[in-house]
Amino acid sequence: MPEGLHWQKSSFSGGGGDTSCVEISTAPTTLHLRESDSPTTILSPTPTALHALLTALRDGPRTPPQG
Repeated sequence: MPEGLHWQKSSFSGGGGDTSCVEISTAPTTLHLRESDSPTTILSPTPTALHALLTALRDGPRTPPQG
């Protein structure tokens, strides 16, 4: 795990008792993502992969798949 990272919670987490949220940390050349429920699992995507992920999330289905 990268050392010395400062994690910031998503503004959508609401700050209530529910601690489940996405957290982000930046380093000079890397962006790191993690789920607060699993803080030792860290994603460090390339800019291209992160762009593809964000595009898919933005443009994907708005409702859960049926069936």
